[in-house]
Amino acid sequence: MQNYSNHKRFAPKPYYFGILAGLVALIMTIFLVCCTCGTCMNIWISIGMGFLSMGLILIGYFARAFALKAQDRAIRAEEQFRHFLLTGKPLDPRLRMSQIIALRFSSDQEFPSLAQKAAEANLSSKDIKTAIVNWRADEYRV
Repeated sequence: MQNYSNHKRFAPKPYYFGILAGLVALIMTIFLVCCTCGTCMNIWISIGMGFLSMGLILIGYFARAFALKAQDRAIRAEEQFRHFLLTGKPLDPRLRMSQIIALRFSSDQEFPSLAQKAAEANLSSKDIKTAIVNWRADEYRV
C-alpha cells in the first residue's frame, strides 16, 4: 500500500554508474594530459578523451532531464483531463508543476477541492501530499 512515507522512488544504479564512468574518464584524461606533455599525438588523444568524458557526462544529464520533462508533461495532461472529467473545468493556471505532480496522489473525491486549495493558498508539494486523506497509489511510474 503506497502512502506519503513510502511513495518516493530512487534508482541509484544508473546515477552511480554514470557518475563513476564520468569520473573515471575525467581522471584518465587528466592522467593522459600530465603524462603526455611532450608528444603531439598523445596530446590529441588526451583532448579526445576530455571531449569523450564531457560528452558522457552531458549525455547522462540530458537523458535524465528529457525523460523527467516528458514525464511531467504526461502527468500534467493526465491531471488536467482528470480535473476536467470531475469538474467540467480545466485546472487552475496558477498551479505549478510541482503542485500538479503532488495532486496526482489524491483520490477523485478530494482532488478538485485540494487543487483549488493548493492554487489559492499556494501550498507546497509536501503540504499537498500531507493533506491527502485517501492516497491514490501510482504504481506505474519509473
